[in-house]
Amino acid sequence: MNILLIDGHPDEGRLTTHLIDTYERALPAGCAVTRVAVRDLSFTPTLRHGYAKRIEWEPDIAALAEALNACDHLVVAFPMWWGSEPAELKGLIDRLFLPGFTFAYHDDDPWWDKLMAGRSADVIATMDTPPFVLRWVHGNALIRRWKGQVLGFCGFAPVRTLSLGPADEKQVAKRLAGWEKRIAKLAGSIRQKKPGDKQPRLAAFLEREKVSP
Repeated sequence: MNILLIDGHPDEGRLTTHLIDTYERALPAGCAVTRVAVRDLSFTPTLRHGYAKRIEWEPDIAALAEALNACDHLVVAFPMWWGSEPAELKGLIDRLFLPGFTFAYHDDDPWWDKLMAGRSADVIATMDTPPFVLRWVHGNALIRRWKGQVLGFCGFAPVRTLSLGPADEKQVAKRLAGWEKRIAKLAGSIRQKKPGDKQPRLAAFLEREKVSP
């Protein structure tokens, strides 16, 4: 199984990285792992023209696109800041998850094709907000968006999520062992909903982009 791990924290040596380490160590034997830290990538995080004009991928984004295309399972971990992921990670999604590669709108109706079907995903978000407050006060907006409007929109299934908090120093010391157990359980129980639906999408996307005016 091909696993793609994305560390979405802008700083190194933080809790997010430790959790990714924990996940990787708990993966079953035989998994092929590609690990990427967004902070180490060189790219422009702004989708300046929207979808009207494609900005050529930088080498780091092109390499990540190959890893995403090949993966059976995607893991994204990040801290929640102001109700969302850090800006660089949001910019990476904007630049990488392009129509024709991860999804494709229909010409004659409002629906779309989920081009990442056959792949699964886990989202791990740390936060100062207690998870029950995120759910009952804020409507679980961060989790709902990643499940329904980002990964689920592109066909990843199932999309499992883990909200960990509060993540201040005192609470981390108290809760970390329990969080590590939950993460290890995720890593040891990966299942795609319909693995037979997985199709390579990158070559056709790049070929289409090459011949587009």
